[in-house]
Amino acid sequence: MADRPRFGPAGFPPPFKELKLPVDEFPKFLRNEELDAFEYQAVRWGAKPQMKREVAEKLGVNARENDVWLTVHGSYFLNFCGKMEIIEASKNRLIACVTAADWMGARLVVFHPGYYGKKLPREALELCVKAIGDVVESMRSLGIADVNLGLETAGKLSQLGSLDEVLTLCERLDSTKPVIDWAHIHAREGGKMKTASDFRGVIDEIEKRLGSNAVRNLHCHFARVEFTEKGERRHHILDEIEYGPDFHHLATLIVELDLKTVIISESPILDIDAQKMRDMVLKELEGKEDSSMPFEK
Repeated sequence: MADRPRFGPAGFPPPFKELKLPVDEFPKFLRNEELDAFEYQAVRWGAKPQMKREVAEKLGVNARENDVWLTVHGSYFLNFCGKMEIIEASKNRLIACVTAADWMGARLVVFHPGYYGKKLPREALELCVKAIGDVVESMRSLGIADVNLGLETAGKLSQLGSLDEVLTLCERLDSTKPVIDWAHIHAREGGKMKTASDFRGVIDEIEKRLGSNAVRNLHCHFARVEFTEKGERRHHILDEIEYGPDFHHLATLIVELDLKTVIISESPILDIDAQKMRDMVLKELEGKEDSSMPFEK
C-alpha cells in the first residue's frame, strides 16, 4: 500500500528518452522531478517478458532507492472474453507481464479484461471470471504472491470494463484490485464526471462494495479526454480545459478523505501533468492545514 498520495507517468516521457540512459536510471530521473510513481508500459508484450530479468531487477532496486512506487501496465493484446485460443494466449501474455512485475518488485499489473464482441455482457463477464481466475492460480503455482492484478475501467462501450463490471470482478476474484481511469469513466458515461459529487459517487460505490482500504489505496489513471458516442477517442493535457474531467475535483477529495491514492498521468505530456496534479494536491493540503490553524488575536 502507498504511504501517501503519489504521482508519476505512464511510460517514459520524451526528456528521459532524449538522454538515452538505461531504463533502470529512470527512477532517479523521476526523483529529480519530485515524482514518486511509475507505471512501466509492457503494452506490446507477447507470451514472454520482453525485458531481461537483470534489467527488471535493477529497475526495482533503483526504484526502491529513489522511493518510486512501481506498477506495470500489461499487454494491450488481451481479451478474456474471446474465443478459447485467444483467451489462452491472453493468459500467457498476462503471466509474462506479472512475471516481470515480480522481478521488479512492482505491486500491480494493470490491464483491460477484454471486448464483448457478439456476447452479452453477462456472458463476457463470466468468461473473464473463469480466465482471470486461472491466471491467479498460475501466479500461485509460480510462487508470485506480492503482485496483484489491476482491473482497469474501460473507455469504450465495446470493452468490458464499466465501473460495475470492474467491481464485480474484484468481488469475485482473489489478488485483484480496481484501477480507476477517470478519463475512461468520463468518456464511457458520455461526460459524466463534471462535479466533485460525481467523483465522490464513484468513490462511495467502491467503498460500499470493496471496503475502505480499496478506496484509501486506490490506483488511478488521469488525463483529460475527448470522446464520441462510442466512448474514448484521445487523451488531452490538463490545460485543455474544454475537455473533462477536471482533476481539481479529485484533488479536493484526496485531501478531504486522506486518500493514499497513486495517480498515473496518461496525458500527452506525461511527467509535466503528473507534476501539475501533485501540485494541486499539495495546494489543497496547504489550504486544509491553514484552515485548521487556531485564530490568533
